[in-house]
Amino acid sequence: MSEFRVPRIMGIINCTPDSFFTGSRSGNTKTACETAMRMIRNGAEILDIGGESTRPGAVDIDDDEQMARVVPVIRGIRELSDISISIDTRSARVAGASLDAGADIINDISALTGDIAMASLAADRDVPVVLMHMRGKPSTMQAKPHYDDPVKEVRDELLMSAERAMKAGIKKNKIILDPGIGFGKRQQDNTALLGRLDEWRPDDFPLLVGVSRKSFLGRIIDAEKQRSIEHFRRHVNEVGAPFNDGYDGDSHPDDRLMATAAAHIWCLTRGVDILRVHDVKEARQLIAVWEALLWAS
Repeated sequence: MSEFRVPRIMGIINCTPDSFFTGSRSGNTKTACETAMRMIRNGAEILDIGGESTRPGAVDIDDDEQMARVVPVIRGIRELSDISISIDTRSARVAGASLDAGADIINDISALTGDIAMASLAADRDVPVVLMHMRGKPSTMQAKPHYDDPVKEVRDELLMSAERAMKAGIKKNKIILDPGIGFGKRQQDNTALLGRLDEWRPDDFPLLVGVSRKSFLGRIIDAEKQRSIEHFRRHVNEVGAPFNDGYDGDSHPDDRLMATAAAHIWCLTRGVDILRVHDVKEARQLIAVWEALLWAS
């Protein structure tokens, strides 16, 4: 592994009405293509297009509806650009239609287990695949997830997913692994997986990490906010200004940009290969500063 490597940025475009971060939603082909052009201008090297929300508790969307959402967008982007396009789906039908429309990569949060036809499709088309770790499915994955050793278990299960993919005919150099931060994981599992990346990340496969604006960051922010409130109350007497900044106790995805940036910096220092992000411009600026300081060190 090279000591100095600049990760690639994957920009998120959700062709959905219900993805957890409203800023990532594109309600029609025109706005999705405009978002794509803005992301490319800001430095995205991959665009990840999805037609089904996979937030915790999300319901499944049928293939026809997914295709109606994503295929026109992929065609529209491909007419304008040769950028790499990833289709975020568990369905082989949706993936196949998306590849026909111009997509280059399959991003499967089920690691090829959600549709028995997905592995053979990826092998036949000889396209890169992202295999993400998840237990259960989005509608159920946060119902009391449990790990005895999340670092070891996620590593072992990711490597088993990669082995299954290769047995299905997918080339090793086409496989990208994703630990699935926030997918069937408790707070302590997410922080352990990121905090101990050096310990568990497989050396033989590129690693994609998606932490952008996720709820585990919100919980960290909320705990810090509570500490700030307690600090204020300890040091300001009763005649001082009351602590009231509109905070209602729980952070919103819109509030998590700086927390996301901090997590991205951590990932950079641990050699992550692809960052999946909502905020391309900010991620590119972060990488540029990190790169400049690394060159100078």
